[in-house]
Amino acid sequence: MDTVSLEDFKKVEIRIGKVTSCSKVENADKLLKLQVDFGDFQRQIISAIAQFYNPEDLEGKKLPFIVNLEPRNFRGEESQGMLVAMDTEEKPVLLIPNEDVKEGTLVV
Repeated sequence: MDTVSLEDFKKVEIRIGKVTSCSKVENADKLLKLQVDFGDFQRQIISAIAQFYNPEDLEGKKLPFIVNLEPRNFRGEESQGMLVAMDTEEKPVLLIPNEDVKEGTLVV
């Protein structure tokens, strides 16, 4: 297992965002396009979880996202962050706060 310094880890900004809409990316079996509200700003996030989750399953959910990654294009769609989930052998498992928190809350 590789290690990272605490200073490097502190550079990663993870915030809770509310998925306001979600749809499949055209011509991509694995990709979902999420519109996410972080309170003070919104982002479009592309995530490779379409074979495990339906778009309607994610709408309205509050989930953790890395918000300070460089934007990246997937199948012509810009992703402005990354969904944080657990990687299991069967499927990615979503991390959902066990209490209601405000959009934009920093994960520490």
